[in-house]
Order: sequence, then structure tokens, then C-alpha cells
Amino acid sequence: MYSFAGITALVTGASKGLGRAYARELARRGAHLVLVARTTTALEDLAAEVRAAHGVRAEVVGVDLADPAGPQALRDAVAGLQVDLLVNNAGSGSAGRFFERPFGQSTRSVALNVGALMELTYLFGRDMAARGAGGIINVGSTAAFQPMPYQASYAATKAFVLSFTEAVAEEQRGTGVHVMAAHPGATDTGFFDGTTATMDPRATDSPESVAIRTLDDFARGRAASYPGRPANRLATLVARVLPRRAVTGAVAALNRKLGLDLVKDLP
Repeated sequence: MYSFAGITALVTGASKGLGRAYARELARRGAHLVLVARTTTALEDLAAEVRAAHGVRAEVVGVDLADPAGPQALRDAVAGLQVDLLVNNAGSGSAGRFFERPFGQSTRSVALNVGALMELTYLFGRDMAARGAGGIINVGSTAAFQPMPYQASYAATKAFVLSFTEAVAEEQRGTGVHVMAAHPGATDTGFFDGTTATMDPRATDSPESVAIRTLDDFARGRAASYPGRPANRLATLVARVLPRRAVTGAVAALNRKLGLDLVKDLP
């Protein structure tokens, strides 16, 4: 079992939701933290909290990872630290009919979920590979396993995370660098905040439970984690055996039932 005690873990998107839960759980397990988000107010509060509760070090870096210069700026900001674990959690997504939603929402999602994740994996992963030790957790989603009408660009970015992470994990097998993808399902993170879309609380997992299960799976050396309720994992298996057209149609019907075809931004 991998031990998190004494390592330095960098968590992106740490100001809220799942990123904050990962940070708290890592600190509880004894990891020192580098907390990253666009704005630092919430990060400073979180850093103070984990220092007081667990006696760990916690650094704060404010950077917009969707900016093309963001990933390198982050790497430069922590040049004096050895990052033992990279948690690529920062992400965003757009819901609604693709042609009816602001295109900038989709381009930001691609920049953050794909571009920044890939570049940070490269920047920090090369250092890990050079010393033959380290770990990377790329946070994907069960959305990765099938096309998702009314969440078209978001699901496509997570499909990239799935494929990319599996490939890099295989390249690094046996090198001392452990790469894992985590694929949570619907999680109570405020993902739809600012829009008319909502999540059914009966079908969502808590960020805290997702963080615990993700880190448990990483500690066990798994190449993939499905840190939600069992039905989420089952859905990914079904999507791999049924015809793609049938799966896409079923997802479209479900998302229409959830009202995602009619999403609008709140004023």
C-alpha cells in the first residue's frame, strides 16, 4: 500500500468541490499540499485549515490553467519543490444544446480539461520519470465512456482524459511512476452553479466519499478508479458493449429528462 504521509501533493482546482475534498483527505493522510486555483481567497482559508488540523505544509498558487501560459507559470511557481503526487482535478464543462450555448464555455473546457491536464502531466511527469518515483491522478468522469448529447464537449474532453491516461499509465508501468485515472459519476460539487440545471441529490455522491475512494484505489496501485456508487461503474461497462447509436440515444433521453437540453445561464 502506498503511503501519502510526508509526500508533497499538488492539487488543481482545490478551491471548491472535489478538489477541496482531495486536499483535505490528502492532508488527513499526512501529505503536504500545493493548492492551485484561479483565485486564492478560498485557497488561503483551506491552507490555514489543513495546517491547523493536520500540521502539514500548505502552499497556495493562484493561476488560471485555461490560459495557455498557465501550466508553465504553475511549474515555475513551484520550481523549488519536489512534487510527488499531481492531482489533475481542475475542470469545467458546458451543458445544453451545443449550437445554443456560448462557444467560449466549450473552448475553456477543452483548454482546461485537455490542454492543461496534458501539459501538467508532461511538465511534472518528466521530473518523476527522471527520478523513477512519483504519481499522477487525472480526474476523468464516467462521462468519458459514451457520447453525451447536451453535454457534448464536456464528455469529449473526459474521453480524452480516459484514453490519454490509460496510454501514459502503460508507458510508465514498472518505472516507479504510478499514473491513474479516476472516473467519478455525478458528484455534489456545484458543477451546474450559475445555470438552470440541477443534480438530483438522490443520484449524486459526496465529494468526500469520492476523494477517499480515489486515494484508496491509488494506494492499492490501481490503474483506474471508479470512486462512486456501483451503478456508475456498471453504466461504463454497459456503454462498452451496446451499439454506440443505442447508447447515445439512451443518454440523450436521460439528459432531456434531466432538462439539460433546455439549460440557460442564470442572470
